[in-house]
Amino acid sequence: MASEQSPLFAKHAAIGEYVPAGPDDKRSPCPMINSLANHGYLPRNGRNVLAHDMKAAVAEAGISKALGTIFVNTVYNVHQTRDEKSRVGLLYRLCTTIRDPWTLLSSFGMRRPDQKDNLGRPILDLDQLALHGAVEHDISLTRRDHAQEEGNLARQADLVDGLLATSIDRKIITREQLSTYRRHRIETQRKNNPDLAYGPLQHELGCGEIALILGVFGDGKSAPYDYVEPFLREERLPVQEGWKKRWWWTLGLVEVKFIATKVKSLIGIQVK
Repeated sequence: MASEQSPLFAKHAAIGEYVPAGPDDKRSPCPMINSLANHGYLPRNGRNVLAHDMKAAVAEAGISKALGTIFVNTVYNVHQTRDEKSRVGLLYRLCTTIRDPWTLLSSFGMRRPDQKDNLGRPILDLDQLALHGAVEHDISLTRRDHAQEEGNLARQADLVDGLLATSIDRKIITREQLSTYRRHRIETQRKNNPDLAYGPLQHELGCGEIALILGVFGDGKSAPYDYVEPFLREERLPVQEGWKKRWWWTLGLVEVKFIATKVKSLIGIQVK
């Protein structure tokens, strides 16, 4: 009989059914993206993911089409460092931007130039979302930093435990508790990682991640502990616990920004 993690089991699992990643499956540093792959909304092996499929998968979490498009179109850019961009002529950059305005965000792109399917459509593997300095950043809630021994890809059980332990009653996790935990992570990593790269942009992204958890699984102020725990521990959407994706009003950029601003204020640390 095939085990739950075997390729055979995953191959025959229905879309929406949870199957944890196997040893040969690729996953990202992002619990949400990994959860979507574990439920079959993305290729379960984490390879050759089309941008269209990524957008459709993100919608399964109740995230708005506009917010999903911003994320997907950004990461599916061909990655260019600032040095690489500076070596390209101004006229070429201008023409490229007119053809595709998303190339303005190519510093956040994660795709290699040769990554296309046989129809010429952009693809990438989920582990490429770990590319340091693009969307991925130091001081994750559940991963170590890029420069640390454990790397930035694998989920760290002690960090998940630490986050969940902030819930006093194990019934809800509040915005205040998650903000306190992020402040603790910032202070800890400033001591433990001499190569830390964490400026205002990374802080915005970090606060946005808390906003996503609170917005997808809760009301922006808190989320049920029973939803957050399987999401972080197992990278599983908590459907069996009663969660349903938002359908009356999907989670959009304005709401995420509003929650993230509250989180930043609660953290109270100046990041330069």
